[in-house]
Amino acid sequence: MNKFYLFIWIIWLKKLIISSVLLTTFLSLAITLSIFFFKSSLNFDENILDALFDIFLFWFAFSSNFTILIALFINLKYIFNRCENNYMFKLLECNSKEFIEVIGYGDLVKVFRKWFMHLIWIVSSFVILSLFVANIFFDYQNLFDWFSIYYLYGFMSLAGYLSFIVMGSRCKKIKIIRC
Repeated sequence: MNKFYLFIWIIWLKKLIISSVLLTTFLSLAITLSIFFFKSSLNFDENILDALFDIFLFWFAFSSNFTILIALFINLKYIFNRCENNYMFKLLECNSKEFIEVIGYGDLVKVFRKWFMHLIWIVSSFVILSLFVANIFFDYQNLFDWFSIYYLYGFMSLAGYLSFIVMGSRCKKIKIIRC
């Protein structure tokens, strides 16, 4: 059973990273190009290219916080009906014992909310535990000197693994069956 969770988590994490980076790149590029076309005289020189690259990097960092939420919702769909190590997650229909074979995004809204809350609680536990360890073993002047968005993304990816374990037992609309 641990291999099932591990394989599902690896596939989910790979898709999450790829879709989040692609969505962020697309959004940042669209904003950068729209700023260039609406505010520029369409001249290209080295200074303009440097400025456009800086604008792109700013919007890449800013929009990655939004696109990770979209990528989390989009990629939850792909963990269902996937046989890994003789197990699979199946999604039940509302007020029924029948499984949904073709899962749409509308079917995932209630499951996503519950899963996302589990993810938030697990990430929060990781942050509190890391804060405790950082205060005991390291000498920081401020409480959150060590903390950055990269740690948060790392905690979120690790929490994804634990949330899949919790999701199979806590969500009544999700069943783990043999395949």
